[in-house]
Amino acid sequence: MPELRYVCQRCGDCCRWPGFVNVSESEIAEIARFLAVPEQEFINTQTRLRPDRDGLALLDKPDGSCAFLTTDGACEIQCAKPSQCRAFPNGWNFPGWRDLCQAKDTHPNQCP
Repeated sequence: MPELRYVCQRCGDCCRWPGFVNVSESEIAEIARFLAVPEQEFINTQTRLRPDRDGLALLDKPDGSCAFLTTDGACEIQCAKPSQCRAFPNGWNFPGWRDLCQAKDTHPNQCP
């Protein structure tokens, strides 16, 4: 993982960006355990097949936001969120993310 530069402020804006939040088998198990539901039930009700058919992703709400984003902008599965979510924005990001994300820059005087 790259050096930590940005610190998440839990604004939830990245969770509103449409796309695929990929989940591994171990992440599925961890989230299901956190939600206290059987893994197969979690898979059947909270995931979808990725377009390339090589794994599963979390479901989205009709507006494209994550199904686990609450109305107050919190992550319902914060303690068990997938590594893709944990890695944003230091491990990956999307074009224009800086215009939306409220993460604090820990190295503001350095070149990006």
